[in-house]
Amino acid sequence: MISDVLGQAYFHQNTQGEFVGNDPARGPWSADHCHAGPVSGLIVRAAETEVGPDKMLTRLTVNLLRPLPLAGLRVAAETTRHTKTLATTRVTVHDPDDTLCATATTMHVARRDLGSVPNVDLPAPRLEDVVDGPFPIGEMRHDLPGFAHHSEIGYPAGGNQGAGPKIVWMRTPTLVDGEDPSPIQALCPLADCGNGISWNAPTTEMGFMNTDLTIQVHREPTSDWLASDSISHWQPSGIGMSQSVLFDTQGPVGTALQTLVLFPPN
Repeated sequence: MISDVLGQAYFHQNTQGEFVGNDPARGPWSADHCHAGPVSGLIVRAAETEVGPDKMLTRLTVNLLRPLPLAGLRVAAETTRHTKTLATTRVTVHDPDDTLCATATTMHVARRDLGSVPNVDLPAPRLEDVVDGPFPIGEMRHDLPGFAHHSEIGYPAGGNQGAGPKIVWMRTPTLVDGEDPSPIQALCPLADCGNGISWNAPTTEMGFMNTDLTIQVHREPTSDWLASDSISHWQPSGIGMSQSVLFDTQGPVGTALQTLVLFPPN
């Protein structure tokens, strides 16, 4: 596994309260823009702060409208419904010029203590058996350090490391400098990697950018290492989709879906 790559947070805040991307937040498609996974973590941060700790975020849907500049992002959440059982929010992400870059909605459900309940037994892939391997996307469209250089990666022994469906374990940096992320904030960077994990051809042959991200969570993860079991479906129409089951070391915690836009290289 890669080591000594987690020392820098994805973001720091400037004096205007904007989130400025550090090297780990840089995405693969542009040297000036963020990977959407860390930004999704900022969205969860805003929504969780708005709703409070008594309810767990169970769904996040992000619409990516424009590239997300590293130079600065403003994230704001507002409550759209709050009852004893559930809460919903709407979140907006603007750049420093007040251009709307992303919108999101969230669902939060009240925690209760029901004791033991019937459930399926679906163990996680064994972290103890992982082997070293490259970051899932080997190619980048710039030569600056980014998301791929600041994540620890592991693959199940004997697992696929090439094109097609695969399982990847990942440990990522903290979200905001000086803060400990919540479990679901920490899940977001991996959750947005489904297309980059399960590509059907390398980026030299086909681009596969996601236009949205939906995460469903049924249990908050409890480990730093998280895994994604991902598959991508690409169609001749230029439209695709990725599906991921997300795990911590104890078992499944949720799922992630992405709509994909396919674009051949120029």
